[in-house]
Amino acid sequence: MLRRITLKSLWNRRLAVSLTIAAIALSTALILAVERVRMETRASFTNTIAGTDLIVGARTSPIQLLLYSVFGLGDPTNNVSWDSFEKISAHPSVAWSIPISLGDSHRGFRVLGTTRAYFEHLRFGNDRQLALSNGDLSDEPLAVVLGATVARQLGYSIGTGIVIAHGTRDDGLSGHDNLPFTVTGILAATGTPADRTVYVSLEGIEAIHTGWESGIPVAGETLHADHLHEADLHSEAITAFFLGLEQRPQVLQFQRAINNFPEEPLLAILPGNALTELWQLFGNAELALVVVAAMTVVTGLLGMVVGIFSTLNERRREMAIMRSVGARPGDIFTLLMAESALIGVIGAASGFLVLTAAALTAAATIGDSMGVSLSAGMPSGRELLLLGAVVIAAIAAGALPAWHAYRLSLHDGLSARGG
Repeated sequence: MLRRITLKSLWNRRLAVSLTIAAIALSTALILAVERVRMETRASFTNTIAGTDLIVGARTSPIQLLLYSVFGLGDPTNNVSWDSFEKISAHPSVAWSIPISLGDSHRGFRVLGTTRAYFEHLRFGNDRQLALSNGDLSDEPLAVVLGATVARQLGYSIGTGIVIAHGTRDDGLSGHDNLPFTVTGILAATGTPADRTVYVSLEGIEAIHTGWESGIPVAGETLHADHLHEADLHSEAITAFFLGLEQRPQVLQFQRAINNFPEEPLLAILPGNALTELWQLFGNAELALVVVAAMTVVTGLLGMVVGIFSTLNERRREMAIMRSVGARPGDIFTLLMAESALIGVIGAASGFLVLTAAALTAAATIGDSMGVSLSAGMPSGRELLLLGAVVIAAIAAGALPAWHAYRLSLHDGLSARGG
């Protein structure tokens, strides 16, 4: 009986109740979105690089080296000489090494110069290797391999010719039009920054910078495709390099040796440690986002409380009729608590559905723009806790108007007997 009365009471106030549910749903969707983006971002960053023991670059902060070498964020402070790279790579403790060269772009996507070792040894996720979905790797200096997002957004396919621009500013004035590259391979999607990267050879990087000084081509000295194979395309410097060691216990000792490298100031970092520092740096920002999202939930619940309070005087006749047919003040209290609980459950469930719909609609856009894979699956354990917290908060918020209704009902009942 109480359930039927609760449902009928909510239906009679369906407009106000619907607006309250909508407010709770939107606020719930917001706090769930903050949590999901936070966790998906961490997972995406963590899965970007695996199996690499050390990242080596010019001396700077560990976080800055991690950001520009792995995630393509920020700019390097300096280069590493090729001689230093070769000496460190030749050490008996080194199993493999991957040089990378940054600083160029194509239509907003960063260009990364490297060797075949990048595709052979670099891992992401659970020890997964970068794989081609189309085409193959080529040893030609002007061959280019595209990340999945680059190929999809720009509509490129095997055989497409592209021009690489000097620096991150692609305005047509800094393009290396004299040496166009040709797409020979497209990578399978990984959900990491690799999807937004254009890969070329170190020889290609050296070729397009021949005859350039301070980002400006010197007349008569730039290289053209006809003379490419006659040129000496040996790199003199790179941006950074990745190392895999023969034995993991040697990592800390080898890291200290690189940090004390006598020939130039270098910094070697453990990717996992640097990533931990990054999360500590962003910890306060994450907390602020969670607090803001939680406040929106509180605002929605306050709206529910105000809505219930505003109807109590109008519902005194309803409660008086219930008392006349045998309902006790405790039943009135239970009725309003049940209404609050039902509103909370519907609002929380609707919030999750709103988040799911938004994720299905905008997942590709978010992935392309932020490099973060936003899933639209079942709620995680933490999300279930948040949904439960919203429902419990709704029940707790409903206790105040329910207690007030209890007092009114008790007073009205006494007055009726006193009359």
